Amino acid sequence: MATARTPLTVLDLVPVPSGSTASDALRNSLDLVRRAEQLGYSRYWFAEHHFNPGVAGTSPAVLPALAASVTSAIRLGSGALQLGHRTALSTVEEFGLLDAAHPGRFDLGLGRSGGPVERAAPAKEAAGSGGRTANGLLVPGRYSNEHLLRSPRLALHRGLLQLPGAESQAYDEQVADILALLAGTYAPDAGFETSVVPGEGAALQLWVLGSSAGISARVAGANGLRFAANYHVSPGTVLEAVEGYRQAFKPSAELDRPYVSVSADVVVADDEDTARELATGYGLWVRSIRSGEGAIAFPTPEEARRHIWSEEDRALVADRTGTQFIGTAPRVAERLRTLRDATGADELIVTTITHDHADRVRSYELLAAEWGLTAG
Repeated sequence: MATARTPLTVLDLVPVPSGSTASDALRNSLDLVRRAEQLGYSRYWFAEHHFNPGVAGTSPAVLPALAASVTSAIRLGSGALQLGHRTALSTVEEFGLLDAAHPGRFDLGLGRSGGPVERAAPAKEAAGSGGRTANGLLVPGRYSNEHLLRSPRLALHRGLLQLPGAESQAYDEQVADILALLAGTYAPDAGFETSVVPGEGAALQLWVLGSSAGISARVAGANGLRFAANYHVSPGTVLEAVEGYRQAFKPSAELDRPYVSVSADVVVADDEDTARELATGYGLWVRSIRSGEGAIAFPTPEEARRHIWSEEDRALVADRTGTQFIGTAPRVAERLRTLRDATGADELIVTTITHDHADRVRSYELLAAEWGLTAG
């Protein structure tokens, strides 16, 4: 089966369903990572988010450590660790500790937070405006997050989390420092030798995550690192992101050719109607994030249906709701193959959020069976 040769990764935000707690969400995620390993998923990554009542995934090092304690083989990692919140040294030390405890199992996925702002091309007003289909894949109009950059919540986020000087530190320099510390080649101005223990020589697999053909794609390519493109976050820019990475790619000791993974938001159920019912809360949840309010606890279908949608609301989430893969396992697998083929992805990342944990687990079970993953 062709799909069996394309590995699948789980991306987990540790979502908090309405009526539950962060403790419940963490228990759900640890149960899901155990099940994902049994089902044959290749990797399990945790995202980093802050000041979001509906998301408990705040620490990209602690969560993989907890997951390692309940699994034995599945690769674990960050998707993505935000470099503006920590130094290169703390990053290498934290993941060096993980590798020392469970050698060769961790992925260090790097993201951006802070640093010089790259202004995107003018955005379209809605997913249907300027959208296109490329090799069967819906590529909606570009979404602009300019209003989020001005939100009070983001200002508080920066004030409490950003490192001093993070706004001016170049991303390529941050990544270069991490690579040098891991390799044992870091040379401080003071002239003495340094050695990060644990950390130096750690068997980490490095990734850079990005949503456009900007600095993340260029840094990943220039350093010969693996690149993960976020179709589930920014579907309008996924093709330019992977193309920008490939154009910038230079072979490294790690890779002799570009290596890409691409994400999708999916909900799978035994029938189409059930899948759509389970996905009912997704649009309202995305709206809470993009409006600058912060992710709400993931609503039940009934709670979501009570929301009165304005045209502005619908436009705000149209690209995301229009590109969520919802349906039976054969239908979702078909759309994932389209995503893989249109982007040339070597791997795919799937992220699923439903209100009830059992439905979320069932979605991953159905997809694994259809995709031909080998249960452990």
